[in-house]
Amino acid sequence: MTRYIQISDSVIDKDAYGFETVIKDNIAATVRAYAEQQRGTHQWANMAAFSTATMLFKFRYIPGLTVTPSMMIIFEGQRYRLTSVEDVRGKHRFIEAYAEVWEPKAGG
Repeated sequence: MTRYIQISDSVIDKDAYGFETVIKDNIAATVRAYAEQQRGTHQWANMAAFSTATMLFKFRYIPGLTVTPSMMIIFEGQRYRLTSVEDVRGKHRFIEAYAEVWEPKAGG
């Protein structure tokens, strides 16, 4: 876990044309994490439960913070929308979050 990520509860707005823009990043936590690109491996193609996920983030459980799919992760200047969040084995030790690159687009 050598890379830093920011867990954000971002405020997103749509303009008159339906394009999404981030108005404000409410940073809930900055933590060290393990980040792994998911696409491009044979193993990922065979196990893909979340076909839109492009990154896997693993980080320590944060007491008092519930990480939900409505949040985003900011990593190396890129925003990732969470598609799945799991407390590994339900032991409150590690969180696994699958995410996809968030790009502003019309229609949501």
